[in-house]
Amino acid sequence: MDLGLEGRVALVAASSSGLGLAVAKTLAAEGAHVSICGRNAGRLARAHAEISSVAKGDVLSVPVDVRDERAAAAWVRQTAETFGALHIVVTNSGGVQFGPVESFGVCDYREAIETNLIPHVSITLAALPLVKKSGWGRLLMITSEAVRQPDPASGLSSVARLGLLGYMKGLVHALGPSGVTVNVLAPGFHRTPILDEQFGADVDAEIARVARHIPMRRIGDVADFGALAAFLASDQASYVTGTVQVIDGGNTRGI
Repeated sequence: MDLGLEGRVALVAASSSGLGLAVAKTLAAEGAHVSICGRNAGRLARAHAEISSVAKGDVLSVPVDVRDERAAAAWVRQTAETFGALHIVVTNSGGVQFGPVESFGVCDYREAIETNLIPHVSITLAALPLVKKSGWGRLLMITSEAVRQPDPASGLSSVARLGLLGYMKGLVHALGPSGVTVNVLAPGFHRTPILDEQFGADVDAEIARVARHIPMRRIGDVADFGALAAFLASDQASYVTGTVQVIDGGNTRGI
């Protein structure tokens, strides 16, 4: 299937590793020009090389902390100036501490919102005029399955991420007449460097333990996640908007 992404311009936030990197690689392999960012210059350089090895288009990498709204907006503008347009915007953000809701203070919740919600808002606000100007657009927001099934063990994430759904619904109505789609990707457990770090020395045993509670009896492959994102960014997904795509092997219940 030709996804119609050749020559499109995409930016993928927080894309030096994990799910963001997987999305950037897939878009690049489909022929899009891709702009990536990350906080760690060394990791970003490695991601640039990894994406370039499969890319059919050009790759731009810029060191950016997406929590800095001015730096994020400058990266958005630089992407459009470098490639001459902007069509696909994939927002993404870092994680937060684990723990139940009562174990955190107000300052922790404020920081979680700044980390998990505001980057999506600041990047899309900077990108909207450019996407509208292109006359074709796809907005994808990577969050967590917590937006469908809040986890009592991850209070900060469950609270901070839910606001993204209201923001997405507002964008759907504002952008619908222009043909720009907006969708949320809500992943469950995927094998990423962050997950490995979270699970520590016994990562394989922990993954096996988690997998026993997932209907498909495994955690996700980041390449599959990237493929879904690429489809939602494609011509074929032109009538898919306002959705929350849960990618968790059937782990989310009560939907």
